[in-house]
Amino acid sequence: MKKLLSTTILAAAFTMAGAQTYLDPNAPLESRVQDALSRMTLHEKVQLLHAQSKFTSAGVPRLGIPELKMADGPHGCRAEIEWNSWNYANWTNDSIVAFPSLTCLASTWNRDLSRLYGDKVSEEFAYREKDIMLGPGTTIARCPFNGRSFEYMGEDPYLAGEMAVPYIQGAQKNGVACCLKHFFLNNHEVNRMTVNVNVSERAVEEIYLPAFEKCVKESGLWTMMGSYNKWLNVHCCQNDSLLNGILKKRWGFDGAVISDWGGTHNTWEAAHGGLDIEMGSFTNGMTADKSQGYNTYFLADPFEKLVREGKIPEAVLNDKAARVLRTIFRTAMNPNKVRGKLCTDDHYDVCRQVGEEGIVLLKNGNIEKMKESILPLDASRYNRILVVGDNAVRNMSQGGGSSELKTKRDISPLEGLKAIYGDKIDFAQGYYAGRPMYAHVEELDPEKQAELKKEALEKAKQADLIIFIGGMNKNHQQDCEGGDRQTYELSYGQNELIAELAKVQPNIVAVMFAGNPYATPWIDKVKALVQCWYLGSESGKALANVVSGKVNPSGKLPITFAKQMKDYPCFQYGEEGYPGVHDQVYYKEGIYVGYRHFDTRKVQPRFPFGYGLSYTTFKYGKPTIAGNTVSVAVTNTGKREGKEVVQFYVGDVKCSVDRPVKELKGFEKVSLAPGETKTVSYTISPRDLQFFDEATHEWKSEPGKFKIYVGASELDIRGAVDYTL
Repeated sequence: MKKLLSTTILAAAFTMAGAQTYLDPNAPLESRVQDALSRMTLHEKVQLLHAQSKFTSAGVPRLGIPELKMADGPHGCRAEIEWNSWNYANWTNDSIVAFPSLTCLASTWNRDLSRLYGDKVSEEFAYREKDIMLGPGTTIARCPFNGRSFEYMGEDPYLAGEMAVPYIQGAQKNGVACCLKHFFLNNHEVNRMTVNVNVSERAVEEIYLPAFEKCVKESGLWTMMGSYNKWLNVHCCQNDSLLNGILKKRWGFDGAVISDWGGTHNTWEAAHGGLDIEMGSFTNGMTADKSQGYNTYFLADPFEKLVREGKIPEAVLNDKAARVLRTIFRTAMNPNKVRGKLCTDDHYDVCRQVGEEGIVLLKNGNIEKMKESILPLDASRYNRILVVGDNAVRNMSQGGGSSELKTKRDISPLEGLKAIYGDKIDFAQGYYAGRPMYAHVEELDPEKQAELKKEALEKAKQADLIIFIGGMNKNHQQDCEGGDRQTYELSYGQNELIAELAKVQPNIVAVMFAGNPYATPWIDKVKALVQCWYLGSESGKALANVVSGKVNPSGKLPITFAKQMKDYPCFQYGEEGYPGVHDQVYYKEGIYVGYRHFDTRKVQPRFPFGYGLSYTTFKYGKPTIAGNTVSVAVTNTGKREGKEVVQFYVGDVKCSVDRPVKELKGFEKVSLAPGETKTVSYTISPRDLQFFDEATHEWKSEPGKFKIYVGASELDIRGAVDYTL
């Protein structure tokens, strides 16, 4: 309230002295920006361009222009960090709702739900008085080892872009800027600060840029975060070709580029390379070492000196300052910015809905014979249900690096199952995964592991059914920033534990929490497999609702699950392909990332992209085409209401260059009652038929025949039509 009154008084004083356009919220945005810019000193402009604390950049106090306050996302507003250190401030009023991971959101294939997610999560940022949410992320899942894949939206640029756009729109309508990350090629965490990515121009244009481009052009994105790695041997946070050439000039981005924390390395390149706000360069701030204060940042005193000496044109400074002012007027000085709210019922409801729709049922008995399905779990058939696994009781909002969240409450999987199945539930931990730690791995006691395993096997003898709840977690070298996984297998002896449990009790439902695919050597030994990603505060309730049948699963995979690690293309070129040699990594697979590789190179996956089962069945009619529009009727032929994701893929029958068999170009999620039929349509756009021609450096389509495939997954094609260009 005091801040509001002081701003009002200041505005009134300026009005008496003369018209202050920048203080008029009804004035055109650019008029406000230019007016404010004209009133600022050179030093004040420079002050806008770098951190003044760990998570704020300065405003212009003399003019009543507030600072920008940032916080990590994208799954919730991170606990308050101290002004000048990486320590948590230990506030008692900064607990929030942990929303599901973005891999889970992508698995919903539900644009409306994504918009709702962005709306609700941004309300929590607004309530915490944050202006910029550091997320979402649309980095492509190239490697199944990437420690941050859970923060992104899968392996396909079309799906990632389609799901990120409504998220951003839902958030920014509330006056909270999204900072899309990490731009770009941050496809693994090992050597992320130094590695240079060598990748073909075609792969850049067809795989790694499109989701970012879609967000810039269709969502009205306000801020973008550069990535740590290099491209063309220049760090992406200060890369002229990327930030000026592609983002600002080609795409017309008018917002601010923010560095990742510590991602800036050079004043000259930062000045000319398109960076607008430098964050986290010297993490000692002004506490331990005053010589490393915020004024020593690359875009602080060193940059100001070069401008004053005429070595860098003031126009460069003005462009950066204008972009920051634009961001401030859109957020901190936006009169329509919502007050927000925290931990409300509607936030938990959306959290649960995203979790329920993002859960993917990968196996349920014999897929061909619905009568052999073990799910949904009928409590009347089982007297003793044993839940086994560390993830049944672990808070998976903790850990993970910058996405770690401090929650007001969490419902664990065990609690959720007990709420439905009551005293029939017994629990054995089975294995211990250690504490969530950043950059370190806890050394585990083998004797303790043996005891936990023995207990689980003993209890299994008395059980009628086992629900194994395992997978990965937010520990270092699992799903966590700053490191990658070391193996495609599940850790902590889980594979062996599942196999031994199956010898005692064959009725096993495996439930896996993970942000990446993993090996499933036990797949034939379990009756069902449920993929949960990370479900946030409502984990237990979302899982229990799907397992019990209260909710019909409708999630579809946004990534391909391979049978074995070597099936992924990034591992087929030795260390040059991953994680790199001498700080150089080579994307020799080119455009053949994810299902494009598995499909075109005829590598059979364990579970294909777009795959997911239901408790009901759907029948597809014969697709038809009229002009550029393909339509197909879909009928729910089962006895339960359910949602189906209808997927449209485009394949070029004959082309002068090598192209994937087919690529996702459209999808729609429809809800159908038993016996109900709906028609789903997709309209072909010119870009859907094009490839990037490296000879001309342009997008190109060649006349000829195309196939438009309609499927329930990338491999489950239900029909196709011909299209001639």
